[in-house]
Amino acid sequence: MSEGKPGITEDGFLGGRLRLRQPMSGHRAGHDAILLAAATVARPGQRIADFGAGVGAAGLAVARRVAGIELVLVEIDAAVAALASANAASNGIDASVVTLDLDASAAAFAAAGLGPDSVDGVLTNPPFNDPVRQQPSPDRARRAAHEATATTLENWIHAARRVLKPGGVLTLIWRAEGLDQILAALARGFGGVGIQPIHSTPSGPAIRILVRAAKGGRAPLRIFPGLVLNDSAGVPTSQANALLSGEAVLPLATQ
Repeated sequence: MSEGKPGITEDGFLGGRLRLRQPMSGHRAGHDAILLAAATVARPGQRIADFGAGVGAAGLAVARRVAGIELVLVEIDAAVAALASANAASNGIDASVVTLDLDASAAAFAAAGLGPDSVDGVLTNPPFNDPVRQQPSPDRARRAAHEATATTLENWIHAARRVLKPGGVLTLIWRAEGLDQILAALARGFGGVGIQPIHSTPSGPAIRILVRAAKGGRAPLRIFPGLVLNDSAGVPTSQANALLSGEAVLPLATQ
């Protein structure tokens, strides 16, 4: 990590091959974004949208792995969206940045260039903390980025379904105990669901789940082996290191 402007840090991802400026306080990109990128299906020539992109970590990590995609970073906070645009430029990645509320109308999406059936893939790390069960953050920006309302997940999946082409793929990361909510939301218009649990330790329960689903898909649900981030001594596993450095991808991105 290195210091940039006051309140801004510059941090390395993918073994230093991706460098991102981000606010020192509020929501900061981390492992979730890079794991989401490693689970995302993308091919050269496809149009890929990162919903709730923040400073662009997940979407830019996909673009660093797959050259030639048309990347759209969608972020509600104008100041954060400006950082995402600057990060794309400083890393030599061609991306368009859209400042848009994901709860906005279909007309607003279309006006921003995201009309129905217009993208091949959507990746997203929606806010998933339950403010009733968890102590809200005193930081307004962090609170907005992390806290889910009763309709957040459903609304974001609905927006993804609208902009995806038939057969287009949605990839998301969510808290593990919310799997039932994800499956309920995906039941309307998605199929071919794949799930990969993420565990902090070998013996601990899953803390996150990565989910892939195809618009209009009909393939049966598949559950992939869990990803373990740390061994029993708390040392990062070789698989986790390979994923976070960008040297490997997850089965959701290839199968």
